[in-house]
Amino acid sequence: MNEKNLTSASGYLLLLIAVILFFGSIALLINEFLAIGIITLLTSIVLFTGLAVINPNEAVVTTFFGDYMGTMRQNGLRWVNPLYTKNKISLRARNLNGQTLKVNDKMGNPIEIAAVVVWQVADTAKALFEVDDYQLFVKIQSEAAVRHLANTHAYDKMEADDIEEVTLRDNSGRINNLLEQELNERLARAGVQVVEARISHLAYAPEIAGAMLQRQQASAVVAARKQIVDGAVGMVEMALDRLAEKDVVQLDEERKAAMVSNLLVVLCGEKSVSPVVNAGTLYS
Repeated sequence: MNEKNLTSASGYLLLLIAVILFFGSIALLINEFLAIGIITLLTSIVLFTGLAVINPNEAVVTTFFGDYMGTMRQNGLRWVNPLYTKNKISLRARNLNGQTLKVNDKMGNPIEIAAVVVWQVADTAKALFEVDDYQLFVKIQSEAAVRHLANTHAYDKMEADDIEEVTLRDNSGRINNLLEQELNERLARAGVQVVEARISHLAYAPEIAGAMLQRQQASAVVAARKQIVDGAVGMVEMALDRLAEKDVVQLDEERKAAMVSNLLVVLCGEKSVSPVVNAGTLYS
């Protein structure tokens, strides 16, 4: 079922006619013109029944004895067949602040995740007739989409396998796009369009948060040490090349090894070193 437009008449003229007929029927009844007065009164009531006020970003869905007749989207005072059943539905954008869910990521680690979804009704016919309660449908399907997203992606690259490209923590932009795409696919049945979807909360579950924090700190330390060692080796190599180029001193292999050892200790050490003056020779 798809939405179809229902053409409606402007209600201002018909409202004026209905008001005139209503007061005219009262006058006729007072003057004991009962038959004409009753007919005039019923006619005014019928005209009043067909009126509908449609605010901006609202629509009115009409049915006639169970048949979908169409949707009125024109703003203002409108008039349609009085026998139509009219149901208002909002077309405004709405926020769904999802609750924090505890799920397992692709690698089996328990994590906490939540999302904020901005959505609006795009097809009024599907929203009212394809699902029982479209607002509840949006809520449940949003939670299902967030769970599926977490189950199919690793939290971080440390836990990801070799072919994993997108992780929950490092690729927030792509993750949000994937979430929005999946939500649009799930909610299309209810005539709902997702304007924006974003991960609002992402963390390890409390029972493993401490262990994962230590793991991240250890990885950071290893990465920092690797960078320090690479820099120290380059500086030692540059020092030996400069000494040989300037012909400052002639060093044999043993003295070069001792110099390299000392420089690496100085450059890679965590604490400041104290200079030691060697008054003798290397071989004494």
